Amino acid sequence: MIIAIDFDGTIVEQKYPRVGKEIPFATSTLKMLQEKGHQLILWTYRSGKELDDAVEFCHSKGLEFYAINKNYPEEIFEGNISRKIKADMYIDDMNYGGLPDWGEIYLNITNPNNNKSKEKKRKKGLARIFG
Repeated sequence: MIIAIDFDGTIVEQKYPRVGKEIPFATSTLKMLQEKGHQLILWTYRSGKELDDAVEFCHSKGLEFYAINKNYPEEIFEGNISRKIKADMYIDDMNYGGLPDWGEIYLNITNPNNNKSKEKKRKKGLARIFG
């Protein structure tokens, strides 16, 4: 699975343009996902020195990304090409409901049965609302 991960508020506390403290278990969880074969893309608003700082922070924790703000490492952005990242999943603190605990994120990605149970609950909730 290709997973795009935001930096500020997701891997580290929101302190932009500074690098905040690591959110507990963020980098260790991401490294475990890589060990399971998932490709990780750092997907952040940061650029220039601020992006370099974020990448260096991740490197210092032993976390390397498949690509950074790109779909693949060799991609070159031109004015007429969308910067939207193609991924199977996006992890971002700005999701509806906020950022779940990194343990919950890991279980949701690695345990497909957990996701099926949540989907059934969601459908039941929608049925109650829309009858």
